[in-house]
Amino acid sequence: MGMKTSIATVSISGSLDAKLLAIANAGFTGAEIFENDLLSSHLSAREIAGLMCDLGLACTMFQPFRDLEGLPQDQRRRAFDRLERKFDVMEELGTDLLLVCSSCSPLASGDRGQILADLNEAGERAAARGLRIGYEALAWGKHVNDHRDAWALVRDVDHPALGLVLDSFHSLSRQIPSSSIGDIRPEKLFIVQVADAPVLDMDLLSWSRHFRCMPGQGDFPLDDWADAIRRIGYQGYWSLEIFNDRFRAGSASGVALDGYRSLRLLEGGIGRPSNSSSALPPRVGSRGVEFIEFAASHKEAEALGAMLRPLGFRPVARHRNKDVTRWNQGEINLVINCEPEGLAHSHDIVHGASVCAIGLAVDDVGAALERADLMRVRRFEQAIAPDEWPIPSVRGIGGSLLYFVDAGTRDAMWAHEFPHPLETSEPDPALSRVDHIAQTMQFEEFLSWLLFYVGLLDVAKTPQVEIADPMGLVQSQAVETPDGSVRFTLNGSLAHQSLTSRFVHNYFGAGVQHIAFACTDIFAAARAAIDAGLPRLSIPDNYYDDLATRWDLDPELIERMSELDILYDRDADGEYFQFYSRAFARRIFFELVERRHYAGYGAVNAPIRLAAQAAHKPEFLD
Repeated sequence: MGMKTSIATVSISGSLDAKLLAIANAGFTGAEIFENDLLSSHLSAREIAGLMCDLGLACTMFQPFRDLEGLPQDQRRRAFDRLERKFDVMEELGTDLLLVCSSCSPLASGDRGQILADLNEAGERAAARGLRIGYEALAWGKHVNDHRDAWALVRDVDHPALGLVLDSFHSLSRQIPSSSIGDIRPEKLFIVQVADAPVLDMDLLSWSRHFRCMPGQGDFPLDDWADAIRRIGYQGYWSLEIFNDRFRAGSASGVALDGYRSLRLLEGGIGRPSNSSSALPPRVGSRGVEFIEFAASHKEAEALGAMLRPLGFRPVARHRNKDVTRWNQGEINLVINCEPEGLAHSHDIVHGASVCAIGLAVDDVGAALERADLMRVRRFEQAIAPDEWPIPSVRGIGGSLLYFVDAGTRDAMWAHEFPHPLETSEPDPALSRVDHIAQTMQFEEFLSWLLFYVGLLDVAKTPQVEIADPMGLVQSQAVETPDGSVRFTLNGSLAHQSLTSRFVHNYFGAGVQHIAFACTDIFAAARAAIDAGLPRLSIPDNYYDDLATRWDLDPELIERMSELDILYDRDADGEYFQFYSRAFARRIFFELVERRHYAGYGAVNAPIRLAAQAAHKPEFLD
């Protein structure tokens, strides 16, 4: 039996009926009704219950009820009167579970005897109406802010209508050991709420209200937490409760779909396989980037070819049926598609010459498609000729495609699909493989596409960094396979005048902004490209003056880097050299990198690169 999935309506934007429709369409089987969503709805509680029934959604919980326990007598009486009124609403909604948060009232007493008595009375009142109460320790609760204390209270009250609610944020933000969950009896755990979050140094309430995110998008050790819950035998709902300003600005359907994907990711394990993942297809492992496909008109293809040649690429073959050319160097395959119809043609009309597809070499195409289906990643199919090689694909960033190429038959695929030879590849290629692909998107899409890659592919996230653009900050994060054969860097910015945002605006959507190629001798590769006429990015002399003060580098090495506009960084393990072309058609540029046991992406040099591109603004982005 798979995970039972639910989401709190507060997690997404829109009216309550629109939220519920999005939740059902995303694949959830349940939803928590947040009180404010109900209060602002034009539908009554009974009408909401009817709508949920029609949509096939269980109302998993009504929430929240605040400040119940430990109050002085007058406030206590009013709290229990309020509780009875919420019971009335629950009966109309068709749910039997109410979330009661640990008290934050300044009037609340920490007297354990009184808290036990209040929780027992709440259980008695709920049981009299066939209802249940789930007690949750808020991380900022006045007296109860640890799930261990909340469980001790629920255990000692020992009322059948009173149980525990576990929320990952409240436990993991306080670094409560997940091993402590082993003490909880599974029949007393009424529901599990899930949220991830980046690790931030700020007050718990603000952290919770603005920075929660979907499992896999943050930094919490959710695998350990979830496995601890499974080990006690919990069989109930796993329900997302997300507070995030970015999600509230997004579409309800998009956020709901991300939520569903994130729970499926959690079910199988985020950073490692879970202890219940035997029925789930694993995340897709990749052997590397097999090809990058450009959509272009004939005129654009000619201009793009004129930029690829100085980099050492040669057109080696034409497609058997289509107006498609394969360019090659080392292990790098670039495909330029000039077909007058089909997805590539549509992509070119919308975006201009640009990357419309990426092909990844995988060992098991069937398992890759099964994983995509599980994560509700849409497959893409278009008509192919009977003699063409079928390559399955799914929808990726900005309407582009992600192809799954069978690693065992890729040589046969190239021979079959491109039988018409053109030129011969360079015998001693300067560039060896694709090092990484940089994709730029709206800031609001950033976490969604991060989840797309983490949920579909066997990749790990690098730490998120902020890069100083001349016109604002850019958020950047990479995902990469364990062996580094596939690396994607994701970039988004709230600053409308940043080059990142202007790319998205001028490009009419998210897409590939630059491609980095690996080489073993960047000085030789850069020199050859410059001598062959590649327009390169000019780096200021001040940068090299600063290098001399920051690093103990040979002055001759710095002079060579300055002459060729090569940038430099190092980490604890090695060194990194970078060389950039100018942008092609103001859309995409190329990078050459040489890694000497270096793991990063030269983030320290990104502001220098962005400033240099801004200085060439007329030729980069208008």
